Amino acid sequence: MFKNIISGIKAYFGTFKLISKLGLWKYFAIPILISLVTGLCFVAIAYFFSDNLGALIARIWVWKWGSETFATISTVIGFVFILVIGLLLYKHIVMALSAPFMSPVSEKIEKHLLGETIHIHRNTSFSQQLSRGIRINVRNLFKELLFMIPLIILSFIPVVGIIATVLIFLIQAYYVGFGNMDYTMERHFGYKESILFVRKNRGIAIGNGIVFVLMLFVPVIGFIITLPISVVAASTETVKILKEKGYLQGFQNPYLQGFEKP
Repeated sequence: MFKNIISGIKAYFGTFKLISKLGLWKYFAIPILISLVTGLCFVAIAYFFSDNLGALIARIWVWKWGSETFATISTVIGFVFILVIGLLLYKHIVMALSAPFMSPVSEKIEKHLLGETIHIHRNTSFSQQLSRGIRINVRNLFKELLFMIPLIILSFIPVVGIIATVLIFLIQAYYVGFGNMDYTMERHFGYKESILFVRKNRGIAIGNGIVFVLMLFVPVIGFIITLPISVVAASTETVKILKEKGYLQGFQNPYLQGFEKP
């Protein structure tokens, strides 16, 4: 799996060149706007409401001595908690709403990589792509929350917190990579088949997501370029896997058993 993680990361090299070569920038205007607005909203929420959450946390400290110090620490904890949950929600909201705009990007990359090769895939409408994006990301959001909430609590415990923080990062990376890969998979696999596909190629998803999450910590610019380059990187790797393992031919594709018709 480590080799696949590296492949997922290396796929980012050359993304800007490919975007320019295929003229893909025009497809990113609305997703970038969605990303900026959503990201700034969550940063504002974290800034304005961290004091309120911090005050609630500070009530745990019933002693007078050290109360001011604990209140300050509580405010920081509140800010971090809101920011982490906000980041989690941000990713899935942006990826779900951007699905109809990212699917054409993925398709153009697929055609570029495969040339004139005839392969089977289904054609989906704007509403179907949006519905699929929402379904996948809602599912991933609840799965992620299931792991994240207890890990966030554990992250404040010395030593254990280091392990918990690393796990939080990798879990976020996995699910964001999942969402980026699904822009390609939605043309070839049904909902359940896509989940099985990502499980078998989780290293690629994690590698893709690692760069995505790290890029979000770059102020403003992260919200602008992260989604475009991560989708391009995920699409190139996903298409390569589909081609190498023969999944592009319907009669050879074990995942298409029980395929969900559009």
